[in-house]
Amino acid sequence: MPRYALKVEYHGAPFVGWQRQKTHVSVQGQIEAALAKLEPGNHTIGAAGRTDAGVHAWGQVAHCDLAKDWDPFKLSGALNYHLKPDPISIVACAEVNDDWHARFSALERRYEFRLLMRRPPATHDAGLVWQVPHLLDVNAMQAGAQHLLGLHDFTTFRSSICQAQSPLKTLDELKVRQIDGPSGPEIRFTVRARSFLHNQVRSFVGTLGSVGSGAWTPDDVKSALQAQDRQACGPVSPPHGLYLAHVTYPEDVFKNAPV
Repeated sequence: MPRYALKVEYHGAPFVGWQRQKTHVSVQGQIEAALAKLEPGNHTIGAAGRTDAGVHAWGQVAHCDLAKDWDPFKLSGALNYHLKPDPISIVACAEVNDDWHARFSALERRYEFRLLMRRPPATHDAGLVWQVPHLLDVNAMQAGAQHLLGLHDFTTFRSSICQAQSPLKTLDELKVRQIDGPSGPEIRFTVRARSFLHNQVRSFVGTLGSVGSGAWTPDDVKSALQAQDRQACGPVSPPHGLYLAHVTYPEDVFKNAPV
């Protein structure tokens, strides 16, 4: 059976997250239903990461096995047709080897988080950013972020329902910068690692938001990390500012994919 890699973009608001559920609408479930329109039967797709309810994606990656040989360009077009009107788009498709796996072949995941700083309610970016009504100290937030880089026990920043076997993770990048966004001043967080714990990125962002507002000092982030206690974590940011932005593989399977 030929295997295909899918690069997927979606707006997370209508979904309970990536993972299929029997009684709720998920991104995985909608793509599998679209595949069933092309080849009747049950389909199970794998993904690079299981995003939570409300979390978006610019660069989620999944793979599927099909019975017939499909031209990747035609396959992505057919899937996009059957995915309407859901806010899910297959932006690239490529045939891959049988042993290629969207999750286990991945070397790294990169998430982006958007935080909009303005008092008037967002219109065009509503549901796509975390909005706060005041400016935050981006330099203090970056200083706090420095304490989180490297290999650590991230129990403090791990959801109580996290199913990972170990809280030990290596954080390769946590960049905090201010930009002029389309709706006003934004803080953009870039977070990069091989893998993440459940709610780890949102716990980072919410905690650093406390630093930016002056409620915490940058060194308080270090103390929270060293506590290895979920109760020491700052507030968890809402999901709608978070995006799975990119997944890195040993080779870029979408390099020559037609668009």
